[in-house]
Amino acid sequence: MVEIERLCPGCMHDNGGQRICPVCGYDAVLQNAAQLLPVKYFLTDRYMIGQAKKTNGSGVTYLGWDRSEEKPITIREFFPAQIAVRNPDYTVSSLPNSQYTYNESLLEFSRINRRLKGISLPALVAVKDVFEVNGTAYAIEQYTPSITLREFLAKNGGVLKWEQARPLFLPLIDTIKGMNDEDVVHGGISPETLLVGRDGKLRITGYDIEKLRKQNSGIRAELFDGFAATEQYRGSGLSSRTDVYALSAVLYCVLIGKVPPTSTERAAGDAISVPAKFVEELPRHVLHALANGLQIDPAKRTANVETFKNELVYAETAAKNTASAKASVASPRTEQTSAKSPKKKGSAAKYAIVSALSTALIFLIIIGALTLTVFKKGGKKAEETSSAVSSEESSEPEDSSKESSEPSGPLYEVPDIKGKYYTQLDEETSLEKFQVKIAGKEYNDQYERGMICKQSVAAGERAAYNTVIEITISLGPKEVRMPNLMGKDKDTAKMELLKAGFLYQNIKVVGSNESGKVPGTVTGQKPSYGAKISAEEEVTIEIALYEVPNLEGMTLETAIATLTRQGFAYHKIQVQEKSNPNKPYGTVIGQEPKYATKIDLDKDPMEQNIVIYINSYQGDLGDDEY
Repeated sequence: MVEIERLCPGCMHDNGGQRICPVCGYDAVLQNAAQLLPVKYFLTDRYMIGQAKKTNGSGVTYLGWDRSEEKPITIREFFPAQIAVRNPDYTVSSLPNSQYTYNESLLEFSRINRRLKGISLPALVAVKDVFEVNGTAYAIEQYTPSITLREFLAKNGGVLKWEQARPLFLPLIDTIKGMNDEDVVHGGISPETLLVGRDGKLRITGYDIEKLRKQNSGIRAELFDGFAATEQYRGSGLSSRTDVYALSAVLYCVLIGKVPPTSTERAAGDAISVPAKFVEELPRHVLHALANGLQIDPAKRTANVETFKNELVYAETAAKNTASAKASVASPRTEQTSAKSPKKKGSAAKYAIVSALSTALIFLIIIGALTLTVFKKGGKKAEETSSAVSSEESSEPEDSSKESSEPSGPLYEVPDIKGKYYTQLDEETSLEKFQVKIAGKEYNDQYERGMICKQSVAAGERAAYNTVIEITISLGPKEVRMPNLMGKDKDTAKMELLKAGFLYQNIKVVGSNESGKVPGTVTGQKPSYGAKISAEEEVTIEIALYEVPNLEGMTLETAIATLTRQGFAYHKIQVQEKSNPNKPYGTVIGQEPKYATKIDLDKDPMEQNIVIYINSYQGDLGDDEY
C-alpha cells in the first residue's frame, strides 16, 4: 500500500517524503494559492489534492491521487472565480447577484462531465468519476503522461508533413465528431488542449461549459487566438462549425508551422496565406479542406466534422487519380509502361491493401519517432532489460560482445553524473549512447542520500556506443546529527528527519497526552536535539494529540467557530435537534465525540465527524406569544 506522506504533490511519485522531489523538483513546503484547495486535502475520503496545474474562468485543474486505485489522476474543480468565492472551510459559494449564473453553469459542468464519463472514444481523456460536494462539482479524469501539442511541435522542428500528421489526427477527428453527435461542442481545440502521450497518440482534453468558450458570457473566457472562430468573439452560440474552424487552424499550424492570424483580424481583410513550398508539398485535397474549414463566415464554412474528414481524407483517391493522369501526360515513358501493363481484375483490392499497410507503417514510424525524440524518460533504465536495437544502433557494430583490442566504432565522451540523483538520469541526453547500471550503495559524507557518488567510467573519457557505466548510490553520511523538531508539526518534523538522512521506515510517531501543547505539534523527540547517531537507527517523535473541545452551553455559531478554529472541518459538522426543558433554547446540550476525546494520530482532524445537539425546547407558548 502506498504511503500518502511519501508522495510528491507535484508528480505523485513516491520520493521517500523528501522536501525537494528528485523526480520533478517540487518543494514540499509550497502550497497552492490561498483561494484554491490546499495540497493533500481529501475529497470524499478518496481523492487527494496535489499541485494546482491550471486555472481558467470555469475552475481549477489539480494533479491528484486516487487512494482506492493507488494511481495518479487529474482533478477538475468547478470554481469560476469571477462569480464565486472560497470559504474558510473550503466550500464554494456564489457571489451576491450571481446565484443564477453560478447554478446554471454548475449544472452544465456536471452534465458535460457525466456525458464524458459514459462515452468511449479513441482520443478522449476518460472521465472516471463526477460528484458534487462543498457546494461545487468535481470531475476525476484519467491521468496520462503527456505533453501538449505545442510542446511536441517545438521539440520536433515546429512542423509535420501530412504523412506524419494524418495517422495522428484521424482518431482525434473521429472523437470530435463523436462528441458533436452527442451535442457537445468543445470550442477550445488548440495546441494547448491537445495532448501527445508517450504512446504516440493524440488526445483531447478541456471540454467545458459554453460560457468559457465565448466572450461576454459572465465569466472570464478562455479563447485561443488563432484557433477560436469569429462567432466566439461575438459571444454567439457554438456549433459543430466552431470545432471545424479550430481543427482546420490546428492542422494549418501543424502543417505550415505557424499560428493562423486571429479570426477577428481575418474578418477585416480575410487574408491567410500558404507559403509556396507548402503549396507544392501538400496534397491538393488537404489545402482544399483547410480552405473550406477556415472560412470566417460560419455559413460558408464546412458544416460539420464528418464533411471536413471526407474532404481531408476520402478525397485522396480522386486526388491521386488526378495526379496520376497529370504524370502520364508529362511522362511518355510512364504512359508506355502503363500500356504494357494493363490493369488486371482485383488490382483495386491490392491497391487498398498496399495503401492500408503503408498507412500502418507510417503510423509505426511516427510512434517510433515520438519515443526516440520526445519521450526519453525511462529510456536508459529500459535498456537494462531490453535487447531491442533501435535504428540508431543499427549503424554500430552488430556484435559488440566480440573481443577486440580496439573499439571498431566511433567513441563518445562520458558525462559527469556524480552528484546527480538516479531519477535525474532519465533527462540526461548525454547518456543516450551508454547504458547505466547500479553496482551498489555505500555511505558517503560528500554526497546526499540518493545521489550518485561513483561512476565506473570517468567523466571526460571516451567510450564506445552502448558501453555500460556502473554507478554507486550514496546512502548519505554514516552518522547523522539529530535536528531540533520541538514545536514543529508532524509533517514538517518528518521532512526534517528525511532531509537529514534518516530512513523513513525508522521514523516512529507516537501520541502525547501532555496538556498545554498545540495539537499536532512535536512535544518530544528521541534521541535529543544535536545527538549524532547512525542514519539507520530508529528515531521517535511525540505529537500532541487533538482533542474535541467542550461545546456545551455555546450557541450554534460559537460552537462551529470553535471547531473550525481548532482544525476541524466545517463540512464534517452535523447539527441535530434535541429537547431539554432545563437548558436554554438554541444552545448546545450534547456532542459526539464527547469533550476531551483524543483524536487518533492516524486520523486527520479535518476528516473527523462531529455531531452537535441543539436544544429545540421553547416551552409552552401562550396565546399572547403567537
